[in-house]
Amino acid sequence: MAGKLEGKVAIVTGASRGIGYAAAERLLTEGARVCITGRNAEALAKAAADLDGADRVLGIVGKAHDTSHQADTVNQVLDRFGRLDILVNNVGTSPVFGPLMDLEPGAAAKILEINLLSALGWTQHAYHRYLREHGGAVINMASVAGIGVSPGIGMYGASKAAMINLTQQLAVELAPSIRVNAVAPAVVKTKFAAALYEGHEEEAAAAYPLKRLGVPDDVAGAVSYLASDDASWVTGQTIVLDGGVTLARV
Repeated sequence: MAGKLEGKVAIVTGASRGIGYAAAERLLTEGARVCITGRNAEALAKAAADLDGADRVLGIVGKAHDTSHQADTVNQVLDRFGRLDILVNNVGTSPVFGPLMDLEPGAAAKILEINLLSALGWTQHAYHRYLREHGGAVINMASVAGIGVSPGIGMYGASKAAMINLTQQLAVELAPSIRVNAVAPAVVKTKFAAALYEGHEEEAAAAYPLKRLGVPDDVAGAVSYLASDDASWVTGQTIVLDGGVTLARV
């Protein structure tokens, strides 16, 4: 049977590993052709080889917040695959830990540039080059840090709160032919989040009603759903993927 994304083409940013890689893998499994991006050439090449999509995978190296990289990637995808249906704005950073009162302005600006403004930039390029005329789906990577207080990573949380609002704004502005949604994971077992659970995973998972942390495939499944026609009446929404931990905060 053909997958539910058969014939579709996707870009997944920050897909060398972790959630981005899992999302790209799931989209491929569902029949899409996928372009993955990342800033490390060696890691990206390995990811593309591991995905084993032959002519269905394209890897393009660059920094996600570089507007020239965004434009070049969209152009290469259209040249290679002839279309662009799905954009997954996955890339993110959280380089500092501590109170906001000690946060350097440059670090705050970088977090917002990578976590928020890059998503807008990618969406703009995809929109003007293809989506405006043909429609499609945009999936943004938010976080449970964006729906509550996140001590120690306050600017990361602020950037994800802004991502949730950006998702809503774009959903209204780009309707009816383009759907824009987000996913908001809690702690997922990736290198990115390692400091939040390594060495004390059982203790960290105890706060979750489902008694485990997330894994990348938990997020990839939601991304695949939002990219597909199964979600054809869903836009402007943020799906919380948290094993119930935000309920436990109450």
